[in-house]
Amino acid sequence: MTNNFPKLHNATWPGVVGKGEGSEPPIDLDTMLDLTAEAEVDGQKFDGVDLFLFAPHVDIDSTDDQLQELADNVRGRGLAVGSVVAPVWPPTGGGSAMGSEADRERFATQVRKACRIAERLRTLGVRPDGVVRIDSACSPADWAENPAENTRKIAKTFREACAIAEDHGERLAAEGEICWGGMHGWRVMVQLLEEVDRPQTLGFQADMAHTLLYLLGYNAPEDALLPADFDWKDEERFYDAYARLTDALRPWTIDFHVAQNDATVHGSGTHDKTGRHCQADDPAGKLDVARAAGYWLRERGEPTRRIRHLCWDGCMFPNAVMMKPRTWNTILSAMLAVREEHGWEEGKPQ
Repeated sequence: MTNNFPKLHNATWPGVVGKGEGSEPPIDLDTMLDLTAEAEVDGQKFDGVDLFLFAPHVDIDSTDDQLQELADNVRGRGLAVGSVVAPVWPPTGGGSAMGSEADRERFATQVRKACRIAERLRTLGVRPDGVVRIDSACSPADWAENPAENTRKIAKTFREACAIAEDHGERLAAEGEICWGGMHGWRVMVQLLEEVDRPQTLGFQADMAHTLLYLLGYNAPEDALLPADFDWKDEERFYDAYARLTDALRPWTIDFHVAQNDATVHGSGTHDKTGRHCQADDPAGKLDVARAAGYWLRERGEPTRRIRHLCWDGCMFPNAVMMKPRTWNTILSAMLAVREEHGWEEGKPQ
């Protein structure tokens, strides 16, 4: 049996995130689309891409004509669009979700623009599912100056963002990552989602590389589920901790990134240090990707079917790695294994 859901997507933002000043040059959107469309394993290909709504890939102020051109460009390669990333950070025109009134208004403006693009791409028929991804756009150090008050502010901003998303028929996913204040550890992440209390509109975006650092408590040592000197050969202890992590976050998870991590952090360009995204077959990787993915994608032994597409995030991969077709074929192979293990069939003739 070959499952056809969840659909398999590649992220295009590794071409721009962590690139530019102080790092390597960006890789343009057309090249990222071509690399995705050309990958193939045993006759199977990527189904789509997830997008970062920021120039030079997709301008957040794109006109309807430009969005039509984008839709045609993606569809012409046999791909669809899934989730999109709202550029909510100060360097991209946004503002801290716990900042001043002006900061929070800039945050809301970027969410509004992103939701408008997401809705338009749905209308154009190129985006069958997906979310608009956000985060707190502030650092753990700034958040730690007044944790309770700053979580309250972030939650208020996120509730306002939910109202915007609902106006456009969209859902938001908060990206769990150790570099975002109020979202930098698994426990504070759950607390923030509960304080926002809009489960129909705001969920969690789980990335296997980032959430592995939650286990180690990299920026939240009080919530570490494994010690810094953990013996990675101890599978029983690892999966006990992993089950505790995923049991807390899986009920909130509406967007999912398949990834590999070597239990280290990495940053480049203007991007803060966060869970390192390794190549799918990196011998230093700590995850059995297909097995670990099941802790996110199954509940009581059965696929949850909540996640309609999986995405691979190769954020901050070196350009030389991204330009090799083998990189994407290896990634596609890993994603196919996840889908075959934890996916399902839809719409096939009986």
